[in-house]
Formats: sequence, structure tokens, C-alpha cells
Amino acid sequence: MPRIWKPSVTVAAIVERDGLFLLIEEETSEGIKLNQPAGHLDPFESLEQAVIRETLEEAAYDFIPTALVGMYMSRYQSLRTGEDVTYLRFTFCGTAGAEHDRPLDEGIIRTLWMTRDELAACQERHRSPLVLQCVDEYLAGRRAPLALLHTHVSVFNSA
Repeated sequence: MPRIWKPSVTVAAIVERDGLFLLIEEETSEGIKLNQPAGHLDPFESLEQAVIRETLEEAAYDFIPTALVGMYMSRYQSLRTGEDVTYLRFTFCGTAGAEHDRPLDEGIIRTLWMTRDELAACQERHRSPLVLQCVDEYLAGRRAPLALLHTHVSVFNSA
């Protein structure tokens, strides 16, 4: 039987405060890169739960998603390791709640707040081209209601 191809599902959070965007600086196989708080969908969680968890783990902020900015498919091919992965990214916008005094995920160096122009000026440091694209689409007003997303109860059952 042929192997079934499956993309890697990820989530990302766009958080804007006073014209600044919440970003993380992280160690990657390609060096130190900038990204939104983002990460992989884990078993037994909804997309909304994943983006809330990832924002807390990577940036130490509570995140309240308010809308879906977009769904993006991209392919990553590492020149250094030969890794070849297709990602399906769900990017949410929302508000930051409380900031917590807790360690950040392994590999996360720090959080920072940047303007769109500051972010555009350092594209060579972005984890992917989607970092700026998602900010630009957010600024253009792209929003889909969270009601479009449905998670069947079977997802939450571990047995």
C-alpha cells in the first residue's frame, strides 16, 4: 500500500498592541529566526486550543483568539539538513491577556514587539515568508469568524 502524504498542521497568533506585533526570536536549524508565536497542533486539541497553548508556551502571554486571518500551505526545504516538510498553517488574530512569569519553550530566546515596517526591514530573519504575509493580511482587514471552525467531539477522546 502506498504511503499517505500528510502535511504538518501548525497554528500562529497575530497579536497587535499599539501598532506593535508580538514576535518570538527562536533558535532553528537555519539560525536565529523571527516568528509569530506558533507551533504544531497536538493530539486531542482544537485549533483554537492549540494557538492559545502555543502563545502561552512561546511568549508567556494568554491569548484570546477573535478571528481566523487565513489558512496557508507552504513547503519548507532545508538546505542544511535536507528536511522537506509541507505545512498547513492556521493563523489567528486576537488579543493578549496577562503576561506570565514563566520559562519560554525550549529554543525560544525572547519575545519582542515590532512594527510592521521593522518586521519588513528584516525579512531575511523570518522563519518563513508567511510571517510578514500574515501581518499584511491582518492589517488589510482579512478576518473569518471562528464559527467556521468545527472540532468534532471525537478529537478530544483519547481512547
